[in-house]
Amino acid sequence: MEHRIANSLKILTEADKEACETVRVSENEPLSGKKRLFIESYGCQMNFSDSEIVASVMREAGFATTSDVNNADLIFLNTCSIRDNAEQKVRNRLKHLNYIKKNRPGTLIGVLGCMAERLKTKFLEEEKMVDIVTGPDAYRDLPRLVEEAGTGQKGVNVFLSREETYADISPIRLNSNSVSAFVSIMRGCDNMCSFCVVPFTRGRERSRDPYSIVKEAETLFHDGYREVTLLGQNVDSYKWTPEGEAVNGALGETPVNFANLLEMVAKVNPELRVRFSTSHPKDITDEVLYTIKKYDNICNHIHLPAQSGNTRVLEIMNRTYSREWYIDRIDAIRRILGEDCGVSHDMIAGFCTETEEEHRDSMSLMEYARFDFGYMFTYSERPGTLAAKKFADDIPEEVKKRRLAEIIEVQRRISLERNQRLLGTVQKVLIEGPSKKSDEDFSGRSDQNKMVVFPRENHKKGQYVDVLITDCNAATLLGRVLLPEPLLG
Repeated sequence: MEHRIANSLKILTEADKEACETVRVSENEPLSGKKRLFIESYGCQMNFSDSEIVASVMREAGFATTSDVNNADLIFLNTCSIRDNAEQKVRNRLKHLNYIKKNRPGTLIGVLGCMAERLKTKFLEEEKMVDIVTGPDAYRDLPRLVEEAGTGQKGVNVFLSREETYADISPIRLNSNSVSAFVSIMRGCDNMCSFCVVPFTRGRERSRDPYSIVKEAETLFHDGYREVTLLGQNVDSYKWTPEGEAVNGALGETPVNFANLLEMVAKVNPELRVRFSTSHPKDITDEVLYTIKKYDNICNHIHLPAQSGNTRVLEIMNRTYSREWYIDRIDAIRRILGEDCGVSHDMIAGFCTETEEEHRDSMSLMEYARFDFGYMFTYSERPGTLAAKKFADDIPEEVKKRRLAEIIEVQRRISLERNQRLLGTVQKVLIEGPSKKSDEDFSGRSDQNKMVVFPRENHKKGQYVDVLITDCNAATLLGRVLLPEPLLG
């Protein structure tokens, strides 16, 4: 996905652009004398970040990563349960991997992440497709589970923790672009959106020690990275309390909220860009917006999932805000950060009982908010969720698909209009690497998280450049780098 942050795990396929069905695979580490670990990651940014933690844990256990599944001693699929298509993709992949295992006795297969708890019995006992099943809070236990599986036992740990944040584990940035990196600031989620499995698969919300977050950002900057994205299911509810103990030698410290944390990370260095994802409309505060405004290196882009533009539908989704509340937050963003602040969204088409009028409310909200881009889906019922228990999935599939197509068309038009606003402007761009279509061009993202493509010339990856925008489409800005004016002597 062009507008997602570049990841430390390579994109394996771009055939499926849906946010929770992207697949990324580990690449070769130049380490000899170690067993080989192949990690294939499905889904969201949190999963890709978790795979970096897994790689770090397994490095200590004597494993280095590989991109060749046929050369692997240990194969992990880090899974996503948010949409049914992602689960079907994993099931099909496991069938293929079991053929590889037959030709390579001793190879172990593990399923990690969000599918682990819900499908552990099917994978281990009924279908006998895997040797190891591990939930998102049990990655420290992987070396023991791998050792157990090596003796013929099944390695299982799907325990959900109220404390685990992996704060002391330094993620391995596997073959990253060396420019941008994820930094996890919290885990789990306390929101009980009726369509969502995350509270059941990732457990309760807990925030990571802010000092460890700042230290990780400092290390990344020292290592040459110039952008970090602070990750959490709901970053605006980040709250860390020191519990009375001395922290870094200081007593009596006050709690740290998300606005405070943003400021702490922004102060690492003005040349380190700071992004964050994801915000929840019920929790994003004016304090956060004013903090973004205060620091030039905190990017002017907010991902603010709407899910629906109708208050009744939002209520049965258990989103805990109304259409009017969401509009108030959009108004606050425009008032404090300006019309050019990038705002993106999630939208679900065809949620249970949604009427045509309520569907039109979603499109009218999009028109009002003027979103720069969005992740748009048809409703996919997930077993075990509140919606699956309380509501019939009663919108016909052809109606869902038609409504989704209408939503996408509205967004495509607005995205183009938002990009056209920037024609003739100069955008500060952090170069991430060659563009996807030509090695003759570089690409990077603007402050508002828009992809910008321009001639490569003599510029370098990781460099900031000022780009004059000369053309655009709905997804990409095109331009040329403006060179500094020569000094007159």
